[in-house]
Amino acid sequence: MSEHYYSKQPQTESKPRQWKFTLLGHSFTFETDSGVFSKSEVDFGSRVLIDTFQLPDIEGAILDVGCGYGPIGLSIAKQNPERTIYMMDINERAVALSKKNAQINGVQNVQIVQSDGLDAIQDGLQIAAILTNPPIRAGKQTIFKFYDGAFEKLAVGGELWIVIQKKQGAPSTITHLEENFAEVEIVEKKKGYWIIRAKK
Repeated sequence: MSEHYYSKQPQTESKPRQWKFTLLGHSFTFETDSGVFSKSEVDFGSRVLIDTFQLPDIEGAILDVGCGYGPIGLSIAKQNPERTIYMMDINERAVALSKKNAQINGVQNVQIVQSDGLDAIQDGLQIAAILTNPPIRAGKQTIFKFYDGAFEKLAVGGELWIVIQKKQGAPSTITHLEENFAEVEIVEKKKGYWIIRAKK
């Protein structure tokens, strides 16, 4: 079986590199590596999600699930220093890179953990928002199970923000989310990418 960026322990030879990227008006230096998602630049879908996301009205933590080397979580954390951003990924290499990138860019209001989906999140944490650029190749069943778990974990009034390409299942994602969430809307469409906001 070929390896994916959502493998727990990437076997691909490590080839670290650094580059700069501006997100939400802040200049970031990112260290990336082989075996992680979109290692050469911040992918377009993540950039649209970062630019579109708005904080919900309720108090609580923000989660970046499938954080990779950290562009979504770190940019949201830099923009919202009063909130704690929990960043998680199943990929050990991605988690290590996120920790390093938080350090390089002086972002302190983050908690970065290895986690299969939401497994590492303790019950009782007040969660205002969950952001994700889901690993489509993990399969619809895996992703829908994650959406259901996100619904359970979110506080009432909390929001799940998803970036997904129309051709990779955005319409079926909306249909599935509508089974649980009180409100589901498409808040942005760009170059085939949809940003979906689902409110509990």
